[in-house]
Amino acid sequence: MAGKRRIFDIDIPDDPLDEPEETQADKAPTKRGPMASAITENAAALQARKSTAQAIREENDALAHEFVSLREAGQVVLSVPLEQVHTNLLVRDRFVAEDAELEDLVTSIRDIGLSNPIRVHMRANEEGYELIQGYRRLSAFKQLLAETGSAEWARIPALVTPGDADISDLYRRMVDENVIRKDLSFAEMAFAAQNFAADPSTPARDLKEAVATLFQSAPYSKRSYIRSFARLLNRLDKVLEYPAEIPRALGVTLVRAMENNPEISGRINTELRQMGPRSVEAELAVLRRYAGLGDGDDLDALPTPKPKGGKAGSGPKTKTTFNMSTALGQAKCTAAQGRLEIKLERDFSAIDRAHLERAIAALVDGLP
Repeated sequence: MAGKRRIFDIDIPDDPLDEPEETQADKAPTKRGPMASAITENAAALQARKSTAQAIREENDALAHEFVSLREAGQVVLSVPLEQVHTNLLVRDRFVAEDAELEDLVTSIRDIGLSNPIRVHMRANEEGYELIQGYRRLSAFKQLLAETGSAEWARIPALVTPGDADISDLYRRMVDENVIRKDLSFAEMAFAAQNFAADPSTPARDLKEAVATLFQSAPYSKRSYIRSFARLLNRLDKVLEYPAEIPRALGVTLVRAMENNPEISGRINTELRQMGPRSVEAELAVLRRYAGLGDGDDLDALPTPKPKGGKAGSGPKTKTTFNMSTALGQAKCTAAQGRLEIKLERDFSAIDRAHLERAIAALVDGLP
């Protein structure tokens, strides 16, 4: 008799069996061999060096562009051989005479060096440079080289002005530096204006235009004094040994005296020629005498000379008053001896001084 099979019900859970937990050993990183570590470290170092080299190249490119920009703007100081610096392009604004202060400049440069480089312009054929600013500094270096023979003084720091030579601009650069430093006498400024007017490569047609161009930043009164000294040089240029030593008031007074009495010019020329070599004091004494000044006169306290044709003690003329229409409204004008007054509803103190000076100078220059 066959036995019966027994059937057992087995409950199988719906959820899958839990996976075995990850052991600490499974979490541990896979160990690399020494060769793999070396390769990884070498690759990282190569990438770092590559990034550094790229950064250096970019910085060098930026510096190179900046250098080129500065050089093209004339802001890079070069060491220029003295024999390559010429003074032929511009007629210097200095008189060729003994410079009493040059020795002080030589001593200063020898002791502490050159604090301000000269300025030059590259010649068209690139064979040397033409001097624009720094005639005394260049002279001091030449003297030091002659005295010492040291190669230290054979080259001079210089800023090189780029581009084509604009003669008018170069003359202005030459003059402006000394005018700003108050280093030029009125006679030297007049001398520079005469040469500017005589140079065919400049736009100035006469002395008045030359003074207006070279000294356009100066007030009208100063430009008037420069024109007076130019007239003085025209009359006495061949006999004066120390024109740069003539004070402003003496020069202006002497010019007025010569214009009122033309014979004075001839007398001064004759007397100075007969004197021969002389001191500054001796030459100025002659000029003061013909200007009607004594040795004790304070030149700075002298009144402004009267206009040509005026008579001392004649008294002021009757004033003239009139109204006129302008773009800014009605203006009341009063003209009298030595005075011109314009009243207008405008705050003139708010106008830029340089612009105001140019406008006033244009007005005065346009008067007959």
